[in-house]
Amino acid sequence: MAETAVQTIKVKVPETPRSFVFVLLDRFTLLSYACAIEALRIANRMAGADLYEWRSVGEGGGVIACSAGTAFQLDGPLGETVRDEVIVICGGIDVAAATTKPLLNWLRREARRGNTIGGLCTAAFTLARAGLLDGRKATIHWENQDSFLEEFEEVKLTKSVFTVDGKTFTTAGGTSSIDLMLKIIADDHGEELAGAVADQLIYTTIRTDQDTQRLSVPTRIGVRHPKLAQVIHMMESAIEEPRSPALLARDVGMSTRQLERLFRRYLNRSPKRYYMELRLQKARNLLMQTDMSVINVALACGFSSPSHFSKCYRAQYNTTPYRERGTQSARLAI
Repeated sequence: MAETAVQTIKVKVPETPRSFVFVLLDRFTLLSYACAIEALRIANRMAGADLYEWRSVGEGGGVIACSAGTAFQLDGPLGETVRDEVIVICGGIDVAAATTKPLLNWLRREARRGNTIGGLCTAAFTLARAGLLDGRKATIHWENQDSFLEEFEEVKLTKSVFTVDGKTFTTAGGTSSIDLMLKIIADDHGEELAGAVADQLIYTTIRTDQDTQRLSVPTRIGVRHPKLAQVIHMMESAIEEPRSPALLARDVGMSTRQLERLFRRYLNRSPKRYYMELRLQKARNLLMQTDMSVINVALACGFSSPSHFSKCYRAQYNTTPYRERGTQSARLAI
C-alpha cells in the first residue's frame, strides 16, 4: 500500500540536504539505527523536501549483520567524509571487539576535520576509546554503565537517554535515537516539524537530555513503598562500599527488624540477600564487559576477599568468576 498524502510542514529548505554517515559496527543494534533513519525519513516526508540524506558504511564495506542476525548491504567502506557531514557510530553487542584499530584511526582522522560525531547505543565506548569524549558528557546503555565507568574515568558519564556536548552526542540505545533525532530536527527546522515527525511515529512522550533511561525504583520493582524505594536506591549507590542493614534502616527512620519485614513482604528476600544480588549483578557485568582482573572486580563490588567473592558468585550463578571470564573470552574469540 502506498503512503497517503500528508499535509506538509512549511520550513526553509536548505540548498543541500544535511548529510548523515551511519557507521554500522558488527552486531549493531537494529532498533537504534532504524529509529534514527526513520525519524530523518519522516522529516523529509512531512516537509515535502529533502532536508536530510544518509548513507550506511562500515569497515571493509560489503555486508554486515545486526545483533538480531539480519544482514545489511552497506553503501560502502569507511572513507573520507566532507565538511559538515554528521558521523553516527552504531554500536551493539560486544562493542569492544567491534572497535578495531582501523576504525579508531579513521574516527580520529575524521574528528580532526571538525565534523559532528555521535554514537548510538553502546557506541559511546568506541568514541571514548578514540579519545573523543575526554572531558565531555556522554551516556551509554544502563547495562554497560558499570564497565564504562571503570575504563573511562575522564568521561562525564550521565544516566540520560541522550547527551549532546559540543560536537559529540551519545544515546543510551533503544528508542532514545528518536529523542535525539527529534531534537536535531527541532534545532534545524523548528518544533512544529519535530512534533509532526513524533506524531507519525506514534511517539507520544518526547524525552529530553534531562530524562533518565531507567524506570524509577518503584516502577522497576513493582512496589510503591517510599521507604523501600529509598533503601534500594541507597544500595544501588553504594555497591563498592556496602552499608549494613542497620545503617540503611536508621537513615530512613525505621528499625532493622522493620526493614527486614518490609523486604520479606514485598520482595520475598532479606535486605542482605537483595543487596548481595545487586553486587553480584554488577560483578557479572564487569566480568562480561571489561578486562578487569577478577580481584579488581571483587573489590569494585564490595568483596574484600576473592575467596568469599567466588563462593557467593558460584551460589548465585552456578559457576565461578574465573570460569565466567573464560566463557566470555571464548565467545568473543568465535
